[in-house]
Amino acid sequence: MKNPQNTTIYKLIIVGANGGIGRQCVEQALQAGHIVTAILRNPAKLTTEHPNLKKVSGDVMQPGTFENHFENQDAVISAIGVAGGFGSDKPTTLYSQGNAHILKAMEQKGIKRMFLISASAIEISPVLPFYIRLIEKYVVQKLLKHMYADLHKMEILVKSNNISWTIIRPPQLTNQAVSGKYRIAINAFLKNCLKISRADVAHFIINNIANQDTYQATVEIGY
Repeated sequence: MKNPQNTTIYKLIIVGANGGIGRQCVEQALQAGHIVTAILRNPAKLTTEHPNLKKVSGDVMQPGTFENHFENQDAVISAIGVAGGFGSDKPTTLYSQGNAHILKAMEQKGIKRMFLISASAIEISPVLPFYIRLIEKYVVQKLLKHMYADLHKMEILVKSNNISWTIIRPPQLTNQAVSGKYRIAINAFLKNCLKISRADVAHFIINNIANQDTYQATVEIGY
């Protein structure tokens, strides 16, 4: 199916639709003419209203709450994430177990395309400035060790799967408006990958659903 701009309309599942990146994905997908099913624990928290938007209650840690909504969908965007950050890092299985449940539901329903959010500092980039590498290794990775440990498990799990996955590794996230102007590196490190807005991460996702160069690939993104 085509929209007036002659681009394909996709039926998209967005999990974690009330998070910073998830909410941006919802809004930009709708602007592009796609049909969106937003899955979040409390649908009332997503205030966006649109004829092409269906908001449903679901918890990735309880597969029975969301599996039925995966019927006849084209792609899944997993924007799930733990609350908190520096100073509030706690052991979690949200990324690994939550996305394992999503992958199983995708397999059951025949969905082959998926985007997931990881983090650039999960692997120290050799093309970052020396002082940034030190900060990532001795500050960021230590303060967020539980989150990164689970993201690492998630990446191993996803990379062993045969679907068309794209793992996005953003650096420091900001709340700037979408610009559409950023750099990416596919299966490589991005030089001076320091910041990106949540809106531009969403922009990349929505505009690369059918980009085969990003299939089974890890993508770094930054300004």
